[in-house]
Amino acid sequence: MSGLDPGVRLGVDVGEARVGVAACDPEGILATPLATLTRDRSAAPDAVPSDMAELARLVAEHDAVAVVIGLPVSLSGREGPAAAMARDYARRLAAVLAPVPVILSDERMSTVLATRRLSERGVRGKRRRQVVDQAAAVEILQGWLDTQRRRASP
Repeated sequence: MSGLDPGVRLGVDVGEARVGVAACDPEGILATPLATLTRDRSAAPDAVPSDMAELARLVAEHDAVAVVIGLPVSLSGREGPAAAMARDYARRLAAVLAPVPVILSDERMSTVLATRRLSERGVRGKRRRQVVDQAAAVEILQGWLDTQRRRASP
């Protein structure tokens, strides 16, 4: 037993240009890559950006019970502009997805780890740029799942 309530969770890596998405199995054991979305920066403040609309569609399609967004903090634990962007994105996405919870999770080094793992598998150049956001989303979601499991263990 994983120690988590059953249900699919989506992991999200928010970048300036792209949004990586991962999903886990209903038991919350293994995160896998799902999609890379293009950030919609042109949507009016009162409109739902197309990337968030697509995330809402993925939540519905997978019956996701939560969305975990990576919060990029420095190694010292400080938050900079990227963390502020992620918090703003999470706040806006939470309004779109309600009542599905949107959770922020420390994602220190997720993109670095994702890039390293892709390199170790021989994924390079243009192909790596196409999947690194999904791989970072996998790192974010898997880290969150593992942490939840550890917290639930006696």
